[in-house]
Amino acid sequence: MMAGYKEPGFQDRQKAAMEARQKALAKLKAKPPVDPEVLAERAAKAAEREQAQAEKRAAAKAEKEAKAAAEREAAEQARLAAEAAKPKERTAEELKAARDARYAARKARKK
Repeated sequence: MMAGYKEPGFQDRQKAAMEARQKALAKLKAKPPVDPEVLAERAAKAAEREQAQAEKRAAAKAEKEAKAAAEREAAEQARLAAEAAKPKERTAEELKAARDARYAARKARKK
């Protein structure tokens, strides 16, 4: 026959926590120190990786700026084309000359 589950008391939980803490400390103490060569190699790799990322970011930024400049140039060209296509405002003299020409044409048709 099986014994029933026994709820661990405060003392039992405290003892288990202390043992776990001691076990973790022993594991950390048993870990060999990192070789300075390995540390230097890791640092060099990290610096190399950071350099590559910085170059990649700079290239992306330059590409983005070039694209933005091209878009601004295209917008300027479109604005200039729209401005050139827009009919020019006529001066008062030009309007008067056109009105006089219409008046003269009407007079000529009546004769």
